[in-house]
Amino acid sequence: MNKNIQCIIVDDEPVAREILENHLNKIEAVTVVAACKNAIEAFNQLNSNTIDLIFLDINMPEISGLSFAKSINTNIKVIFTTAYREYAVDGFNLQAVDYLLKPISFERLLQAVNKYLGEKSIEVIENSAEIIQEKSDFIFVRADRKMIKINFSEINYIESLSDYIKIHLVNKTIVTRETITNIEAKLPQKEFLRIHRSYIVSISKIESFTNEFIEINKKALPISRSYKKEVLFKLENI
Repeated sequence: MNKNIQCIIVDDEPVAREILENHLNKIEAVTVVAACKNAIEAFNQLNSNTIDLIFLDINMPEISGLSFAKSINTNIKVIFTTAYREYAVDGFNLQAVDYLLKPISFERLLQAVNKYLGEKSIEVIENSAEIIQEKSDFIFVRADRKMIKINFSEINYIESLSDYIKIHLVNKTIVTRETITNIEAKLPQKEFLRIHRSYIVSISKIESFTNEFIEINKKALPISRSYKKEVLFKLENI
């Protein structure tokens, strides 16, 4: 049965709630049931409505977003929205769908919703056409004036070159006009890891790592300071 994603926004900042709601209203697959200014209002919404997804700020007075997330039914998914990157590990420990840093662009928000759709494999209606979000083991990218199939299992790592990316495969490299952020949203997050604003790596292809670098196919790829905590946490807990 087709249905929209029923969501609520929880954030103590009025402007943040307004921006997020405006973004979400552009996505036909999403219905914003309520925009709440604190966890108490959010609890009331959960008791009154069937909610699929919560866009949840972390740093809120009285009851923090992390405390609230720990108290709700695990069937309700959470996308954290915050200005503080240092909470990322705590957020992922709670198995959040995604972790969005403010200010949140529409593009980044759409990627997070797509991640949720990929995890839930639910059916949605978009532009009056039925689309079933399914997990697959490949994507198509445009290169050399045609669409080329890329199997996830063949990817070593992906390198950003501004508006272009290099997809380094086991036996060749493909260059396509795409941003690394867009390609990241198409990859299964359990198999790939963003380690730098310019690099995404295949976890299965990692040969070794330190606090500073990841080695794949004898090439050292840098782990940036902003991603280090999340990267090391994930790699040390595989």
